[in-house]
Amino acid sequence: MRTYIFLLLLIGVSYFSQAQDYYYPERNENWKGKTPESFDIKPRQLKKAVDFALANEYSGGRDLRIAIVKGFTREPYHQILGPTKKHGGPTGMILKNGYVIAEWGDTKRVDMTFSVTKSYLSTVAGLALDKGLISSTGDLLTNYVFDATFDSEHNKKITWDHLLTQSSDWSGSIWGLHDWADRPPKEGSIDDWKYRALHEPGTYFKYNDVRVNVLSYSLLNVWRKPLPQVLKTEIMDPIGASSTWRWFGYQNSWTPIDGVEVKSVSGGGHSGGGLFISTEDHARFGMLFLSKGSWNGKRLLSESWIEKATTASTTNPNYGYLWWLNKKGPRYWEGAAENIYYAAGFGGNFIVVIPDQDVVVITRWLEPSKVVSFMEKVLKAIE
Repeated sequence: MRTYIFLLLLIGVSYFSQAQDYYYPERNENWKGKTPESFDIKPRQLKKAVDFALANEYSGGRDLRIAIVKGFTREPYHQILGPTKKHGGPTGMILKNGYVIAEWGDTKRVDMTFSVTKSYLSTVAGLALDKGLISSTGDLLTNYVFDATFDSEHNKKITWDHLLTQSSDWSGSIWGLHDWADRPPKEGSIDDWKYRALHEPGTYFKYNDVRVNVLSYSLLNVWRKPLPQVLKTEIMDPIGASSTWRWFGYQNSWTPIDGVEVKSVSGGGHSGGGLFISTEDHARFGMLFLSKGSWNGKRLLSESWIEKATTASTTNPNYGYLWWLNKKGPRYWEGAAENIYYAAGFGGNFIVVIPDQDVVVITRWLEPSKVVSFMEKVLKAIE
């Protein structure tokens, strides 16, 4: 009995010590920093990374309404249905054990973050699983959404896992946007895309915002309240996020939930909307994941969910549950640890979690083709 109690105490002390290894800023606190040298990090190499980010701003222009139209000009019937905003200059933070070791730009400025939103949406799904609102990610959506969204012979085979890994090949339209018109193939015409042969759910990866919006709508049906409220109550308030972030849907993405019209939010800014947020709030979110779902010793998200979310899917070794993974595949960062994972969005928005080094990197408005070079410089500094 004494041995058992001793082991429990040992486990408790170990967990407490682990929680205390990181610094967690309080709400509205000026984020504490430490010198790179205090962590045996190379300051000159770190400065090279920061200078590189500042010198390689996203080339699409700061007016994101124009950038979106230009970026998705090949898509038939593409519409901007949600709000947009002109963005600021290159911005970022690099944290070691929670302390700022480098920062640049206006880290409190709220900007669009595009598909980084998907990793927040994934977290809302994880919370639903943790709370038993979803029994298993292998469950069919027809067990959770009563309307015609999953009624067809093809769509009724779709599970939560398929939507989370972008392997559902869901076929249809939502909020006036068509699945087949989202990032269509370079070959063929509208008829070819509309009447294509469908892939069996779970066998084919296709990055598709319309289907992510189907996931958001499905989660709204499960939670039965606005997803921004879920994120705020369960995650953003406990991690001390600011009051400035917003999560938007589209002007027409309203649906009745328990007799009240509720807006279904989008999983990105492809058609406007998505998460508008500061670099500092991104950094808090990244710290939550570095801490395996705990914030200063308080469990907010299960460690098992984070493991699921960052496990390679069967259809894409570089993709988990709406998180990008540094596994050997088309998006592999040569020489970097394979347990690195990251959220990525249009315009060069990234949250990068580096577990082996206890580091979180936020970079915004970095030319997307330059992210590998940027991360090489960061890794040289911290390793």
